[in-house]
Amino acid sequence: MSGPRRVTTLLLVRHGETVGNSRVRYFGRTDLELSALGRAQMAAAREWIGRRFAGARIAPVMSSPMRRARESAAIIAGNPAPIEIQQFVEVDFGRFEGLTAEEIAARFPEDFARWNRDRLDPAFTYPSGESRAAFTARVREGIRAMLAAIDESPNQSDNGFALLVAHRGVIRIVTETLAGATPAIELGSLQALARDGADRWRATMLDATEYLRGLA
Repeated sequence: MSGPRRVTTLLLVRHGETVGNSRVRYFGRTDLELSALGRAQMAAAREWIGRRFAGARIAPVMSSPMRRARESAAIIAGNPAPIEIQQFVEVDFGRFEGLTAEEIAARFPEDFARWNRDRLDPAFTYPSGESRAAFTARVREGIRAMLAAIDESPNQSDNGFALLVAHRGVIRIVTETLAGATPAIELGSLQALARDGADRWRATMLDATEYLRGLA
């Protein structure tokens, strides 16, 4: 008799480009949809995953509750209703929301200098926004919810793949917490984490972006 189905590979994809130009602007709580380029990026990711992982069926499919992540997950997995992990909303950038780095430097020079110096310090707080410590704690609660969703899902795939589509800050904390890895996480990029029989995770792929080449 075969054992229970068990997800052993977690694919983490950062959402695609948005109508607000997320490549250069810092959007946290602004609920933007994908741009035409973003949808093309996610379609390219779907095709590449199908080739790279030999047509693996992916289940469960999870995402941040924000529109850009939900839409990305739906495109990649063909699933219009991913499981939403509420704690995986992106960090609250406060006064930096929607601005480019150049605009932040011009409008808030002291805050910009402190951000560049201390942005990964747990004590750092975005002006009128969220602290690094609070964000990290929230995402780690989400990791527990994500792992429970994976292991309790009746739709786990036969070949052990799950998908999470979220935001750069979220994916960074997930990969650091589970696998001790710190990828760059560009828009549309993919990370893969593998789980062994002792529930230990390791990174098997970081910052895959080759499928995005040629997309303007």
